[in-house]
Amino acid sequence: MPDIYDVAIIGGGVAGFSAAMYCGRLRMKTLLIAENRGGTIMLTNHVTNWPGIKVISGMDLASSIEEHAKEYKPEIVDAKVVRAEKKEGGFALTDNGGRKYESKTLILATGTEGRKLNVPGEKELANKGVHSCALCDGIFYKDKEVAVIGGSDSAAKEALLLTQWAKKVYIIYRKEKVRAEPVNFERLMANKKIEIINNTNVKELVGKERLEKLVFDKPHKGSTDFRVDAVFIEIGRTPNSDLAKQLGVKLTPKEEIIINRKAETSVPGVYACGDVADTIFKQAIVGAGEAVLASYCAYEHLQGKKR
Repeated sequence: MPDIYDVAIIGGGVAGFSAAMYCGRLRMKTLLIAENRGGTIMLTNHVTNWPGIKVISGMDLASSIEEHAKEYKPEIVDAKVVRAEKKEGGFALTDNGGRKYESKTLILATGTEGRKLNVPGEKELANKGVHSCALCDGIFYKDKEVAVIGGSDSAAKEALLLTQWAKKVYIIYRKEKVRAEPVNFERLMANKKIEIINNTNVKELVGKERLEKLVFDKPHKGSTDFRVDAVFIEIGRTPNSDLAKQLGVKLTPKEEIIINRKAETSVPGVYACGDVADTIFKQAIVGAGEAVLASYCAYEHLQGKKR
């Protein structure tokens, strides 16, 4: 008979470990299961919008939150939850090793994963000039020419980071104007290493042993072939909401988990926080706040309190 936890948290990013910290403060018997620790914030070089800290690396921020959570001694399991089911009095979970867990409440902090271009050559050239993390792989392209595909604030930050190593960084975006936050857009415009190619799609990635060129959907300077040494794909992220689907939790058309101001989902006892939720502003500080709400409301749920 497995142990029955007061709360099981699925996800090991900022939101997941913030929830673990707060559940521990509330003296709940807490389980955190995560396939990977750290979450999306680990891909960020400089975090400059965490209150009280002017600048910190994503890795250091994630590590500090995890260490804080550990002070309250949650049980932590490094695994992927592949099955979630409702049962009498709570929920049953199964991980990818076949291990089973039971909890009275559930907090989903499963985050997102990067979208793919889904064009020829992307899969074949993965990690051979085709990447999704500038912080991880940008250092290998010192004095090279690279491209970032995408036009979000994340794409802008990837491009700015890559200028630390590359001699030239192109931003290739399918629309007219990059949608970066004003401060980052100003930094883009001021950086002489960065060039933006608007209204252009990449329809193929070409190379034998490594990436050799991109193929555009229309000519740029007279040719649809565009030679670069590497490309970093940053075209948005997809919510990891499969477990929510299994539980019958209501989702948006984008498959984000719908939550209210108490981080409650449509299924009693199930809460969600962080990037997997339908919050309009995806930020680490927002996810941490939602995690605190989820933790407290899970605690009240166990106490039989209603608001």
